[in-house]
Amino acid sequence: MSEATLRFTVDDGDTAASLGSGSLAVLGTPRLLAWCEAATCAAIEHDLGDGETSVGTRVELEHTRASRVGVRLEVTASSVHRDGRLHRFSVVAREAGGGRVVGTGEVTRVVVDAERFLGRL
Repeated sequence: MSEATLRFTVDDGDTAASLGSGSLAVLGTPRLLAWCEAATCAAIEHDLGDGETSVGTRVELEHTRASRVGVRLEVTASSVHRDGRLHRFSVVAREAGGGRVVGTGEVTRVVVDAERFLGRL
């Protein structure tokens, strides 16, 4: 099963106020979601063949703790299920160095042929 951990530092552009998802200068949930998806992309990368990519199809995310600007986070995606092209990942975001959990969830991705996928749009 695949796993990847990415590291991020919350900056002004990542805040709820900046992203339009609230008025506070704390990590916005849309950015946390994007970081979780980025971790799943990193985790699935070695499973992709030539011309393949993955697309997100389902997300469940619980953002449980606020993070101020300057806080360093680690976002880990761990494969929990695979059925053919479908890959499901558990995600957890925590303060760097094994600190407090700030969010948890699950992201489902499906492997697709990039050219064929774009050709259907």
